[in-house]
Amino acid sequence: MKTNRLIYLPLGGAGEIGMNCYVYGYGPEDRERLIVVDLGVTFPDMDTTPGVDLIMADIAWLEARLDRIEAIFITHAHEDHIGALSHLWPKLKKKVYARRFTAAIGRLKFEEYGLPLDVINTVEARPAVVEAGPFQVQFVPVAHSIPESSALIIDTPAGRIVHSGDFKLDETPIVGEGWNPALFREIAAERPVKALMCDSTNVFSLHAGRSESTLADPLHGLIANAGGMVVATTFASNVARLKTLAEAGRAAGRSVCLLGRAMQRMVKVATETGVLTGMPPTIPSEAALEVPRGNLMLIVTGSQGERRAATAQLSRGRYLGLELKEGDLFLFSSKIIPGNERDVLRIMNSFSEMGVDVVDDTNGRYHVSGHANRPDLEAVHEILKPAMLIPMHGEHRHLREHARLATLRGIAAEIATNGMMMDLTGGAPEVAEFIETGRIYLDGSVLIGARDGVVRDRIRMALNGHTLVTVILDEQDEPLGDAWVELMGLPEVGKRGSGLAEMMETEVTEFLGTAPAKVLRDDDKLEEAIRRIVRQVGVEEIGKKPEVTVVVSRLTEG
Repeated sequence: MKTNRLIYLPLGGAGEIGMNCYVYGYGPEDRERLIVVDLGVTFPDMDTTPGVDLIMADIAWLEARLDRIEAIFITHAHEDHIGALSHLWPKLKKKVYARRFTAAIGRLKFEEYGLPLDVINTVEARPAVVEAGPFQVQFVPVAHSIPESSALIIDTPAGRIVHSGDFKLDETPIVGEGWNPALFREIAAERPVKALMCDSTNVFSLHAGRSESTLADPLHGLIANAGGMVVATTFASNVARLKTLAEAGRAAGRSVCLLGRAMQRMVKVATETGVLTGMPPTIPSEAALEVPRGNLMLIVTGSQGERRAATAQLSRGRYLGLELKEGDLFLFSSKIIPGNERDVLRIMNSFSEMGVDVVDDTNGRYHVSGHANRPDLEAVHEILKPAMLIPMHGEHRHLREHARLATLRGIAAEIATNGMMMDLTGGAPEVAEFIETGRIYLDGSVLIGARDGVVRDRIRMALNGHTLVTVILDEQDEPLGDAWVELMGLPEVGKRGSGLAEMMETEVTEFLGTAPAKVLRDDDKLEEAIRRIVRQVGVEEIGKKPEVTVVVSRLTEG
């Protein structure tokens, strides 16, 4: 009889920031009962995933074990933790548990896709317990940059796990619950913590994290001293920051307008669920058009340079009839997520060309992180005193540094990246096996695999251009007329000064006139030969091998 074991398997979020998806299991080997923590997304870029809308973890391993999954738990409503729920839930169809605000956001996503709303269960904070097979799960309030974020206590017959989720040590976060060290001391005293899975995002930040409340005075001063229109952008989900910005605008005698559907939705849900109170009144965009510039403040979406968000649209001209002018102020009350620098800087430069004064987070005066810095992480290690620690939510360098910190404190630590199944049963984490992991792309309205070749072909066309070659053969497999070439994404003229399409047509037509009958009868051989000729012309004339599509049309008798 196989003995029971306790396992941890990250499918996303370990070795990267974003796309969080973690699995815990307990039971006999290969028959463990499983729970899933978070189903998040990461975002594409034009260099590696052109045209893709969202990227999420490949859950094929979970799909193969559907009968063993007990439930899905969502720690908070950031897209990198909940964004894949509505896309991947139809593959899993298990109960979802989340706190009130997170559950409300989840139901909005389900409603959009016509999914059943009653599978998302609202859970109260500790001491409420969710029974899920061999697991007893509690949601523990933590401070973060979105309301009602939670760490999870996962009790198992093999010991207690604390899954930190995203958190910071902020006792006065403006909106939502603050960090409560006494609560975590109680958790550690109640039952020894066998394993801590811990946020590693800010492990290289050497100073203690700052509270959200420290931003109020700097923001009030900045906005009070501004002359023209003031526009501020931040993460739409950072409800506390939205409230602080709105209060600063109102204190300066300005009417405040929220622009962007995501931001308006977050404020609406936060108000309806009771986590946001005292939000200053705002005006609709139509009313903002009537307010003098010196009396108006816009709070807008698009802090990461998203092309369709309000910030980017304002940088290109007008948005809903509103536009920035010389002497206005634009504030980025946010940190640039790695990978978004180019898009954000392009927008900043566009504003600068308009004569707009741009203020960003360079000096940390107008933004604080939602993640624990190194001294904060060390404080949590000291409070919980876990027997073992596995860092998560970070790139490999973050995980490695966090594991090093834990080891220096005498905590058994191991780096577990996506696909590394860890056995937590003993006194130290051990690698049990390696699972093949991948990514799923939301491409328009369809889910495709990262290895399906769709995006790879798109990149090839972007890099090399595309050529369509059409040839017509008669009933005797003889060429009928000349080949016809259409170019896309390629120069019209080659280095010899002749038309590129015409040169390709000439070479293909000459080949058709001399090709052996067995080649002309075989579509595969004919297409390959034509493709080789077209690419050769491309190399000689423009230094590129274009992607080639060959269409062979055959006339039939009768």
